[in-house]
Amino acid sequence: MRKLLQKLLGKWVIRLSNKFGSRPNQKRIHNALTTLYHTISKSPGKRGIILEVKQADRFIIFSDQHKGARDYADDFSLAEPNYLAALNHYRKNNFHYINLGDSEELWENLMETIIKHNQATFDAERAFIEAGAFTKIFGNHDLYWDNDPLAGFNLNRIYGQKIQVYEGVILKTTVDTKTLNIFLTHGHQGDLQSDGNWFSKWFVSTIWAPLQSFLRINPNTPAYDSQLKTEHNSMMYSWQAEQMNTSLITGHTHQPVFASLTHLERIYLKLKNATAAHNEKEIEMLNLELSKRIKKGDEAPEFKQYKQGYFNSGCCCFNDGDITGIEIENDLIRLIKWSFLKTGSPERILLEEMKLAELLD
Repeated sequence: MRKLLQKLLGKWVIRLSNKFGSRPNQKRIHNALTTLYHTISKSPGKRGIILEVKQADRFIIFSDQHKGARDYADDFSLAEPNYLAALNHYRKNNFHYINLGDSEELWENLMETIIKHNQATFDAERAFIEAGAFTKIFGNHDLYWDNDPLAGFNLNRIYGQKIQVYEGVILKTTVDTKTLNIFLTHGHQGDLQSDGNWFSKWFVSTIWAPLQSFLRINPNTPAYDSQLKTEHNSMMYSWQAEQMNTSLITGHTHQPVFASLTHLERIYLKLKNATAAHNEKEIEMLNLELSKRIKKGDEAPEFKQYKQGYFNSGCCCFNDGDITGIEIENDLIRLIKWSFLKTGSPERILLEEMKLAELLD
């Protein structure tokens, strides 16, 4: 019966999840990002901090684990091996870990349940705390860390000490004698379905989670292969495009974005450039790649002049067990994923890379 319902309802449920899971409002998004950025810039402290970045510093940014109860509604369960392997690698190599929010799925689960089933991941994160190399940001699904009076008590239970959880952080670095500010926040601000909306939380915990558990459906397909930017990511980009020498990194949408483009958009742009250069071999290769990813009737996006400063870390709960993240190291920024699909063991794979200098205006 379950398999029949999966076949009948699976795609429909995922479409509904994508359609009604987000209601971004551009004015609210822009106002929220501007307010938070200015607050951290002028008065670093409770809402966020500024980290002065030196060339030798290394950062790894992951978001959206949605750690749960290891049941069929737990989107993180398949990704846990890749996540643990990644954290072990980055701690050994002296990276600073920025957890960009929605780390704990507190819309669907009680705190006690999450603590019980996620001790291994909390221990791996604690290693960064003990090294003074951990920054934790809250998202909409773990807003608890910001507004619950027991948050400090439970952080102490999890990590052995109470740590500050922020809404954002600014990495301030010098590139080619100029200052580049990299602003990081979860990205739920301005989303009417997510920004503290009680109905969304009730729906997810009461309706969606039991249905997802019964049907054993994870809606987090690898979006870096198959989609143009979501509306929410496009609105985030439009805020960043108005800033000077400031880049923006968010999570929330579960869709990796590198230098303002998704993987599919990068293929379209390469095809446009190859066509202009009359490179028939590359045109053939790119058209073949597009044929595997686009649906009949899909139209190529229109590429006007754009800024390269918006990034999205993707998520750590794809339904194939992959996780994606952003690395910053040696004046470079990278989109990476960890996957065990090729070798059977967790493996780091470089997807995109560029120099930080290219982000300056």
